[in-house]
Order: sequence, then C-alpha cells, then structure tokens
Amino acid sequence: MSSFSFPVCSHHLHAAIRKPRSLEVNLQRKPRFLCLHGFRTSGEILKKQLGKWPMSVLDQLDLQFLDAPFPAQGSSDVERFFDPPYFEWFQFSADFTEYRNLEECLLFIEDYMLNHEPFDGLLGFSQGAMLSAVLQGLQATGAGLTKVPKIKFVIIVSGAKFNQFLPHKAFSTSIGCPSLHFLGERDPMKPHGVKLLESFIDPLVIYHSKGHIVPTLDHEAVKIMQTFIHVISNTFNV
Repeated sequence: MSSFSFPVCSHHLHAAIRKPRSLEVNLQRKPRFLCLHGFRTSGEILKKQLGKWPMSVLDQLDLQFLDAPFPAQGSSDVERFFDPPYFEWFQFSADFTEYRNLEECLLFIEDYMLNHEPFDGLLGFSQGAMLSAVLQGLQATGAGLTKVPKIKFVIIVSGAKFNQFLPHKAFSTSIGCPSLHFLGERDPMKPHGVKLLESFIDPLVIYHSKGHIVPTLDHEAVKIMQTFIHVISNTFNV
C-alpha cells in the first residue's frame, strides 16, 4: 500500500490514544512530511489536490495530513469542487495586517508533532505553506517548535511572506534547510512567494503557468522534484 493512502488525521481525533512511532523507525523509511492544507479546506482536500502528482513521486514520500484546529468561519473558495468540512489555521484581516489565533495554531501543530513523531519535513499549500515556512524559521532561531526534533526540509506550494503579521523571529536569519517552492505565474500571491524565497538559502523552485493551486507536474517539474527527493533522502536520517 502506498504511504500516500494513509488516513487523514482530524483534529477532532487529536485527543485519541496515541501510538509511539519511535520503535517503527528504520534507516530505510521514506521521508515523512506533515502536510498543512490551505485556508478553509481540509487535510482530505489537500490529499486529493496532491493526488494529481505522479505515483513515481508520491510513492517516495510518507505524507501525513492534518486538519486545522478551527472550523471555517466563512465560505470556502473550494465549495464548488470539494465537500465540507472546511477548516482554517488562523484568522486574518483582508489586508493581512492583523491576525488572530496564530499562536494557538502554532502550539496545536507542535503538540500534534510531539505526539505523532517522527516528522522529517513540512509540506504546505497556501495558508499551510505560510505556516510551514514560519514554523521552520521559528525553529531555526529557537523561538518555536522547541519540543520536537529538527525539521530537515520543507515543500512550499503557493507560499507567501507577510512581514507585518509574522512572528518577530520567524525570519531573523536565513533558513538553510533544503526547500522546494512552487510559484504560479497567475497566482496573485506570487510576489509574496518570491519574497519568501529570499529567506531560504539555495531554494529549489518549480515555476508553473497556473494560479493559486496545487499544480500538476510536467516532465521538467518531475525532474526537479526527483532531484529534491534525492537530496532529502540522503539527509533526513542525519
């Protein structure tokens, strides 16, 4: 069975009995990612969005999907395409200058990672991509994710950097872990995604012609993805 077929982890089940994974670890395991979905979607929806990627890529990754802690507080942009329920990681103003519940969200993710470790990397789309970058930045400076092992790499799909409401220390130093970023030519968030690249050392980038979506992977994108997987597969057990 492909690791991609693992069930979504709902926050409603967050308090359920947890099974330690430390005894399951072996040197041959796949890189294990915690996947953070977009605004007002869900882990199940992100799983379907990533399902467009070829199995030659997905079969090399262990992807675990988590629902955000807060039910959607408004309509979702994906209602025409995916069924509810929908969740959001935190709330923000229309101009991205104010936010609520970001700290609670970060603690929620850290607690989940602590009780379901090990996780080697983070994969995020949209709001989940912003969080993936923030969490990596906070951990790199010792300002966050202090209770869990080091996050060794990230995949950022349609991410963004908004300095006005990010935690102060999120990007106080450059992030040196391997990172793969997806930037869409018609994505209105692209300028903010380009700005985010500046916070990472030697990021790999997959450019595509679409908008704010999880894109399909063409031949060139698959080659870049395979290069990234090769790099992280040689480092994630370090």
